[in-house]
Amino acid sequence: MYIKTVTYKDYNGEERTEDFHFNLNKAELYELELSTNGGYDQWIMRIANTQNMPEMIKLFKSLLLMSYGEKAIDGKGFIKKDPVTGRPLAEAFEQSAAYPVIFEELATNADAAAEFINKIIPEDAAKAVSEAKKDGTLSEVESKILPMSK
Repeated sequence: MYIKTVTYKDYNGEERTEDFHFNLNKAELYELELSTNGGYDQWIMRIANTQNMPEMIKLFKSLLLMSYGEKAIDGKGFIKKDPVTGRPLAEAFEQSAAYPVIFEELATNADAAAEFINKIIPEDAAKAVSEAKKDGTLSEVESKILPMSK
């Protein structure tokens, strides 16, 4: 889970500092990987290799909204849907004044984007990327854009 602290001005002009939570669990990662022709990791690699900015922006937006949620008070869950309405919490987040601040950082700062991607995935997946980087089976550049690689 990634906790991003953001300072922004709300729509009343008031400066606020809040923590926002992002997480993808293993099931969500498998779904991404298996629902994309050729695999999600290969799709990301194609986008990065071709420097396809429109596709990269779509990728950041989808990861940002897909991973947004709130940690349950008891720590047993990561809630992504409103328990009353069933609507994704990401809908309200996308309409907040904080969303464009976070989105802009991901879209314009490669290090921030890499940190975000690597921290929203489960720790053991991030650890596998780190180990692959150390033993040479994954380059430094690939690890920044391909967090699900083995």
